Amino acid sequence: MIASLRGKLLLKGMNRVILDVRGVGYSVAIPLSTLEALPQEGEVFLYIHTALRENALELYGFIDQDEKALFEMLLGVAGVGPRLALAILSGMSPDRFRQAVLTGNLHTLTAIPGLGKKSAERIVLELKEKIMKTGVRSISSAATSPVGTLQDDLISSLVNLGYKDPIARDVAREVLRDCPPEISLEEALKMSLGVLVK
Repeated sequence: MIASLRGKLLLKGMNRVILDVRGVGYSVAIPLSTLEALPQEGEVFLYIHTALRENALELYGFIDQDEKALFEMLLGVAGVGPRLALAILSGMSPDRFRQAVLTGNLHTLTAIPGLGKKSAERIVLELKEKIMKTGVRSISSAATSPVGTLQDDLISSLVNLGYKDPIARDVAREVLRDCPPEISLEEALKMSLGVLVK
C-alpha cells in the first residue's frame, strides 16, 4: 500500500496532480485545499490514501495528515464515497467540518455541492462520537483538569467551535455546576453541546 509520495510535480489539474517519482508518473486525486497549497512546480510531498478496487488502483493525496485522516473517516460513513469525501474537504477546512458535525449544523454541511440532507444527517450521526474522541484534544490538550481550569478550557473549546463568549460562559457554568470534579473536558463539551442544540 502506498502511504506517501514525494516527487516532481508534472501536472497540476483542478482536482488531480501527476507526480514523477523516479521516472514513474503517479496520478493522484486531491481536494481543492491541497491543490491551493501546492507550488506551481518543483518537488512536492503528499500523504496518500490507496483505494484498491476490482479493476483499478486509485490514489488520493493530501497536504497534511489531518486531511487524510478526515477523508478516511468520511469513507467509513455509509453512502459516502471518495468523490463526495473530496468535495467535502474541498468545501471547508477540517476544523470547520468538525464544528459543523459536533453542532449538528446541517445548513453548513448541505452547502457542499452533492451533499444532501440525508447524507449530512448520516455524517453527523456516525461521526459525532468519533470526532468527539479524536478532535477534542486538538481544541485543548487537557483531558481532565481541576474545575477552575476545566471551566476555562470548556469556554475556550466552545468559543473555538463558533459560540459567542457570553453564551459559552453561561453554558459552561450551567454544565459544571452539578458535575463531579473528575469530569473530563470531552464529557463536559458533549454535555454543553447537548444544552446548546436544545
